[in-house]
Amino acid sequence: MSAVRWGRGAAGFGRALWPAGTPGLLAEEGALGGVWGRKRSSTASPCEQDRRKDWGHAELLEVLKARVRQLQAEGMAEVTVKRVAKRVAVARAPEAGGAQPPRQAPAGAKGAAATLSSRWAQKLDSDQQLMQKRKQRLEGKLQKRVEKGAWQKQLRLEPRLLSRKLASQLQRWGQGAPRSPWEEQPAQLLQEAPHRLSSEAAAAPADRGPESRLEGQQQRLLSFFECCLLTGHLPLAHHVLVTHHSKSQQQRLLTLSMYNMVMLGWARQGSFKELTYVFFMLKDAGLDPDLQSYAAALQCMGRLDQDAGTIRRCLKQMAQDGLQLQGLFTAVPLSAEERAELLRAVRKAKPAFTPPRPPVPPPQVNTSPLLREIYAKQDPAVSYPRLHLSLKELQGLFQQQLRVEMATTITVESVEKVPLLTKEVLHARKTLAGLRTRWRTALYRELQETKESEAHAAREGRLSLFPYLCLLSEKEVVRMLLQTLQALPAQGESLLFLAHELGLRVFKRKQLRNEVQELEQRYSKYLHLLASDTQVAEPCLPRQHWEALGVPEAPHEQPWPMSVVVQLGKQLAEVLVRAAQMPSSLAAPRSPGTLIPVLYHVYSFRSFRQIGILKPHPAFTQLLETAAERTLTFESTDVPMLCPPLPWTSPHSGAFLLSPTKMMRSVEGSQQHQLLLERCPPAELHGALDALTQLGNCAWRVNGRVLDLVLQLFADKGCPRLGVPAPPSEAPRPPEGRRAPNRCLLPEVSPAEKAEMRRELARRLKVAREMQSLRADALYRLSLARHLRHRVFWLPHNMDFRGRTYPCSPHFNHLGSDLARALLEFAQGRPLGPHGLNWLKIHLVNLTGLKKRESLQARRDYADELMEDILDSADRPMTGRKWWMEADEPWQALACCMEVARAVRAPDPAAYVSHFPVHQDGSCNGLQHYAALGRDSAGAASVNLLPSDLPQDVYSEVAAQVEVFRRQDAEQGVQVAQVLEGFISRKVVKQTVMTVVYGVTRYGGRLQIEKRLREIHDFPQDFVWEASHYLVRQVFNSLQEMFSGTRSIQIKGGLQSLTFSSSVDTSQKPNTLKQKNGFPPNFIHSLDSSHMMLTALHCYRKGLTFVSVHDCFWTHAADVAVMNQVCREQFVRLHSQPILHNLSRFLIERFCSDPRTSKSIWVSRLMDTLLSVPKTGTFNLEQVKHSTYFFS
Repeated sequence: MSAVRWGRGAAGFGRALWPAGTPGLLAEEGALGGVWGRKRSSTASPCEQDRRKDWGHAELLEVLKARVRQLQAEGMAEVTVKRVAKRVAVARAPEAGGAQPPRQAPAGAKGAAATLSSRWAQKLDSDQQLMQKRKQRLEGKLQKRVEKGAWQKQLRLEPRLLSRKLASQLQRWGQGAPRSPWEEQPAQLLQEAPHRLSSEAAAAPADRGPESRLEGQQQRLLSFFECCLLTGHLPLAHHVLVTHHSKSQQQRLLTLSMYNMVMLGWARQGSFKELTYVFFMLKDAGLDPDLQSYAAALQCMGRLDQDAGTIRRCLKQMAQDGLQLQGLFTAVPLSAEERAELLRAVRKAKPAFTPPRPPVPPPQVNTSPLLREIYAKQDPAVSYPRLHLSLKELQGLFQQQLRVEMATTITVESVEKVPLLTKEVLHARKTLAGLRTRWRTALYRELQETKESEAHAAREGRLSLFPYLCLLSEKEVVRMLLQTLQALPAQGESLLFLAHELGLRVFKRKQLRNEVQELEQRYSKYLHLLASDTQVAEPCLPRQHWEALGVPEAPHEQPWPMSVVVQLGKQLAEVLVRAAQMPSSLAAPRSPGTLIPVLYHVYSFRSFRQIGILKPHPAFTQLLETAAERTLTFESTDVPMLCPPLPWTSPHSGAFLLSPTKMMRSVEGSQQHQLLLERCPPAELHGALDALTQLGNCAWRVNGRVLDLVLQLFADKGCPRLGVPAPPSEAPRPPEGRRAPNRCLLPEVSPAEKAEMRRELARRLKVAREMQSLRADALYRLSLARHLRHRVFWLPHNMDFRGRTYPCSPHFNHLGSDLARALLEFAQGRPLGPHGLNWLKIHLVNLTGLKKRESLQARRDYADELMEDILDSADRPMTGRKWWMEADEPWQALACCMEVARAVRAPDPAAYVSHFPVHQDGSCNGLQHYAALGRDSAGAASVNLLPSDLPQDVYSEVAAQVEVFRRQDAEQGVQVAQVLEGFISRKVVKQTVMTVVYGVTRYGGRLQIEKRLREIHDFPQDFVWEASHYLVRQVFNSLQEMFSGTRSIQIKGGLQSLTFSSSVDTSQKPNTLKQKNGFPPNFIHSLDSSHMMLTALHCYRKGLTFVSVHDCFWTHAADVAVMNQVCREQFVRLHSQPILHNLSRFLIERFCSDPRTSKSIWVSRLMDTLLSVPKTGTFNLEQVKHSTYFFS
């Protein structure tokens, strides 16, 4: 919270509402007293004494210089020297501790004296200029201090009321002694005011503008008042409140919570007069005070020790307003101090009053039949897992994470190759350091000027950014802006995106307040549930244990309106643009040494829209590249946690210790999902909350051997074939020779050739940008991996609106590519047991992609046959036969080879402690859910819902069916079918088949197939476009034949055709095409996420470590069989519910129950569609429990 400064000068500047800045940039306190008077007090500070000397020296030097020039003109150089020397010695004497006699000039030295006189004159000139500059600086600081001191005089405290009776009563009250407003006559007026004003308001026009616009303005006002209170600018908040209240058009924006907020601020300060002003305004606005209003008033009375009669009248009026006294202590959130002051005031009027204890909420139990076992009374067989760390170790990790979040950022050493420290590199680093020092000073100055401008707007009663700019210290803001400048890509960034990110970072950081000590005590108790060396009275879920600690949940802070976030961020971005300048010589060595901006605005087109881009100067980008600095800075919420996350207990409470995190990620500014979550009964969210907590409680560590190999390739120009991106130096260059871009200007080049040149240039630029993006992504991931090496860390999770879960850390997690997954392993190991080694072998063969249609036994046998290659890959990954590089997932295959090698070489493989995660994938999980919904026997057999001796691979079957169609067309002379001979494989069609059930279009499917064909080096690239068109058509035809029952649900059953949307709360018609394409995949994703969460909760009850990547489930090798059993059981339980009928009933209630639209023809058609639930087939779901290859 910003500090409040008090001036101590002789002019009596008074209280200045201004945040404390960086020392040296604002005028020091009490430094200007000597300017206004002859203060000679010996108690002046040394700083003040020094500045008085400076002013005195400046005046003396001016007199001396004038005298020197006069004497020079008269030819009296020697006399000048003597007198000047004497006076300067006298002037300097106080500094030396006393006066010294002047030194005598030697006889016969007139020529030397003349030269000395000239030198003295030059020195006096330079000293005078220096003193003049100091004087100007002090005058500037004085002017700022005077302006700040005038704040209190300009801020209005007394309101102008619209009610004449209330206004006259307030005037009489203000002229007398500041007593309570709860006297007999004022009390009667205050009691009658709401009814009178309410009737007047009822007669006013009802149409006062669009409701949504009004709500947006009210949200901005509320966040403004909140920030004023947080930063200590309560008089400013009161001033804006008074200004808005005095104007009838602006008064309608004010709500009861705004009046209460300002009242509570004055109550905390014990300012009864100002609080009374607000109370009069509240009644004047026609609002009825609520419990918060009276809590603020009584709290203020308690602080001021008001008389019992006044308090009684206040309590009487509260009762007349229909409010219960007990509600002050049960329904109003109060701190311990505020509660004590409130109780003190009440007991003065009612000495026997005892505050009621906080009500114990009735136990809320989730009633879903799917979760009945999870929340049933404790079963003795339940064995919740514990971490492998002791309580003391976990407490130490908590302190480390706390320090990281308090700092808000973390600096990590980059894994980029260390450049040779040449003269150019050293010079670039020195230049950058100098520029940053200048930018830091300039940013402080620009920030202060911006604050002055915004403060002026606030003093005029307008909403401004001033309190938002004061939320963080100037040091924090400057550091944040310099980090933003450092991270800006060479191609620039959208100004809107940049402004949004900056504003959001301010909002997140402002919530780090003094809650650390209380959190530390609570978290230490919570760790008793997780630590390996502690016990709890009754095993329970982490959320249940946290709630049992009696932890009062902090009130949820509403997010700022999007307009405020963007406006604040844009203001900060403009501060950065103005402050960041560099010498023009960096861009053009022969140019004059003027300053040019480092950032500049350009415009670009994206998706046919013109957007503003903030782009760094190419010279600055080149300077950064030359300097090759080796540090990266991340937000604390962008890196994994160093201790177990907080359990999720509500939609806005969980995960990080201090940093606010949403349970449901959504586009910033959208509030619909958040409002629905807030309205949802808490018990209905328990399943999702506990599943997210369980996923986040899995401890991880870095696979060091794999990391070393990846870093070796990363530093040596990468290896795109293995997923290690190459550096930008390997990106394709613009074509040369006949295809050079400048040839487009030649008249002899045909339009077709010009178009081909442009296409080729665009393709190369696209490849270069993609390479740069991939390289940066790998740089972040590998730098964090090396930073976290030898550490245990956690990945807190949240989810999207479909229920799909994601780690909060975006750069380093297990949801990434093959390389990202290979870098991670469980921090807690488990002995392999009798079957663990077999599962490791099966998992290794699965990663190769070679035996998809073979039995588990055949895969184990195949692994045994390849044992020599497996051990060679583990021992000599870069110098041996490199068998692992041919796998579909090479890095994960290599990590598994190393784990198998360690296990088979162990004295007892069953006792070997394995940290390696084994995966079990669903067989085209989207089609599995479709087949189960429709009870489609043929579709169920194709996706392994039916038991079988061998697994069914739908991707291979589709590829085989496409090959049949291709062969038929080739025999008929279709050229593209002939070209595709030998190139149709499982890999070519897999992604398209996988995403067809999620609503992919033929256009999207063609792009997927085109990408796969371009990866085949032997395929003729001239036929890629035509071949992708042909193949996507054949893939859709194949699926139509294989899944006729399933497709009837997807297309004819009402899911795909659902396009109706109520537009009552929106002004824009919904995009029906997007809704039609988006509903089926979103619904199926919600089903697979529900299946995953059920599996996670039941695995947790059995003591298993469980994590997931959507439909890919991970656990220890020893526990795969148990996890598979749970997975199958929960799939059957999920689809045993009447899902389609429940969906139909919900949609009818949501869209067809409004009596105002019930007779609409569109509603009737929608009703018919929703009632036509597809008929199901004859497939028996119980068979899934015996399907070995359901997940395998």
